[in-house]
Amino acid sequence: MGAAVTTIRRAVERDGPAMAALEGSNQPKPWSEGVFRDELAAANRVYLVAEEDELIGFGGVMVVGDEAHITNLLVDPEGRRSGFGNQLMCGLIDAAIEKGAKHLTLEVRSRNEAARSLYAGFGLVPVGVRKDYYGDDDALILWAHDIDSDEYQERLEALT
Repeated sequence: MGAAVTTIRRAVERDGPAMAALEGSNQPKPWSEGVFRDELAAANRVYLVAEEDELIGFGGVMVVGDEAHITNLLVDPEGRRSGFGNQLMCGLIDAAIEKGAKHLTLEVRSRNEAARSLYAGFGLVPVGVRKDYYGDDDALILWAHDIDSDEYQERLEALT
């Protein structure tokens, strides 16, 4: 990975099986193809994919009112630390703002230091814990406010 040109684009229905396969090989309790199909069809969701010759990552955001919730973000282990997570997050945040979001939240495994570091760069800070959310780990609840502000846009620009 990394030799080919990487494209970040809006996910479409035909991406569902590849998204489910990537999640199935990387998550202990993956979503099914049916869940991805439903998510991709929902009006208040935006999913993006990162691809080179094949799908190497994806992320999703759900917007309800002025709040955006990152539903998932996954990059193939071989493509991690290559900036794909940053690119997907920036795209998801831009899409959320376009849909009227002012605040951003997500859950992350408490032991996932790499993801926590990525999210901290986006100004997401822990505000609570969901005990045993993942079965084998707690979830930290992270929030960032005023993502539609000029100051937050400067943060995003510094990450790209």
